[in-house]
Amino acid sequence: MLSELNRRKFLQLATMSAAGVVLASCGSEDTDTRYANSDIVRLAQQRLDEESRSGTGPFGPMRFNGYRGLAELPWFELDDTGQLHNVALDLPKAIDMHCHLGMSLLLAPDIDLQRRTERVVYLLDCDATNPGCELDLDVYINRNFSEEALEELWWSSAAQGLWGSSSASTQTIPNLLREMDACGVERASIMPIAFDLPFGDDLTERWIEAIEIAGAQQRFIAGCSVHPQDPARFQKLRLYAAAGARIIKFHPTMQRAYPDSDVMMELYSECERLGLIVFFHCGRAGIEPESTHRYAMPRHYEEALKTYPNLQFVLGHSGARDVAEALPLAVHYENVWLDTHGQGVSILHDMLRKTGGERMLFGTDWPFYHLAASLAKLLIITEGEPDRRFALLRGNAQRLLSLTSTGI
Repeated sequence: MLSELNRRKFLQLATMSAAGVVLASCGSEDTDTRYANSDIVRLAQQRLDEESRSGTGPFGPMRFNGYRGLAELPWFELDDTGQLHNVALDLPKAIDMHCHLGMSLLLAPDIDLQRRTERVVYLLDCDATNPGCELDLDVYINRNFSEEALEELWWSSAAQGLWGSSSASTQTIPNLLREMDACGVERASIMPIAFDLPFGDDLTERWIEAIEIAGAQQRFIAGCSVHPQDPARFQKLRLYAAAGARIIKFHPTMQRAYPDSDVMMELYSECERLGLIVFFHCGRAGIEPESTHRYAMPRHYEEALKTYPNLQFVLGHSGARDVAEALPLAVHYENVWLDTHGQGVSILHDMLRKTGGERMLFGTDWPFYHLAASLAKLLIITEGEPDRRFALLRGNAQRLLSLTSTGI
């Protein structure tokens, strides 16, 4: 069934130009009034506050030279090849609820997802230089990267859809498994994104097939994605669930869809029927096109959360730079879980205090960053609290997955 989907590349549209493809994906700019000037001001203020407060929280300054610099922490060491390893044998085996693989779309050649390389080139690579970039664990993670690094991310993203990305070719299954083993991560959720491109937009099919070829079904939790404007979205959703997908990824900014729109609400109903977990990108990361910010405001998610109380929703990045608006949703709605990736240690400590940690999930957003960049933060905020550490690294994910139809 999946192989049939994988062969279908929308070849009848293959003669379209790359420029036309990008325009078809992006759509026209939204002109409604759901994004106010006060939202823009609040994002600017968040950035200023974050800079001034860094290092003044309960853990003091938390700055390191690159991902490798995390070896200064008691849980990590560098091996003979310079690779970071978790050496704390008493830690629970983690479940990472937020991972991806290397992407190739449109005209880019397929990536060999079974290939092993010497090192992973991360999309935001704090180890690209020696010493690495300053990695501050007390700010939202994107703040650690220079304008040059963010420009390189843009070019890498373009390469994933046009001529092929050399960095994406290192973001493979064997490389992720190697890093998981080094960091003490037992399982990871692999989530593609559907972009509504005219061809080459079949990451779900390719990634599920690649996991099967690698024989890694016990290590990876298969995810899927459909675009809300795809006429075949319901059919695909059912096929993916039948093929073993457990989670569906919706990315309002990339897919340019409000999470409370009619078309999205219809999709949630089918997700609930199929026993899927809905994983949202939530909030503004601050590095995406400003024209897409409007879709990810946390207030646009609340209608879905309250309309489908039996459907489990994960707010990716805990609302990113809009965490102050996302956190109350998780406190209020018992079907809302927080992906902890990206937030600084002071914010995570506050989240832990306000939620009790019961629905906080370990996530890394690999291959944007090294797994240890997120793992280190949860180890810091749960030091001396073994029960909460187990919950954040593993127990909460087990409980979330047990709430869906097929269990873990």
